[in-house]
Amino acid sequence: MANLQYYDVIQKPVVTEKTMKTMADKKYTFYVHPDANKIQIRQAVEKMFEGTKVEYVNTMNLTGKKVRRGRTVGKKPDRKKAVVQLTASSKEIELYQGI
Repeated sequence: MANLQYYDVIQKPVVTEKTMKTMADKKYTFYVHPDANKIQIRQAVEKMFEGTKVEYVNTMNLTGKKVRRGRTVGKKPDRKKAVVQLTASSKEIELYQGI
């Protein structure tokens, strides 16, 4: 298990049409460190965003797509994505407020 600090766990938010619709249900989606587990993701969200309380975390590993530039073939890096459900009494994450 990796020795990750809470500020290393969350890499960036995922902002798509689908994730914007789920925000009404207090579900937020983030790209996270590939070695982070659900407990570390829960602690990172609660420490980084004041007043939030996480109900549960769903994670998924995404394999990188193959890319091709002429004869050269490569692969994009693998990612890990986490969907965080906040409790009903929790504050919303202010990162998404102006979007």
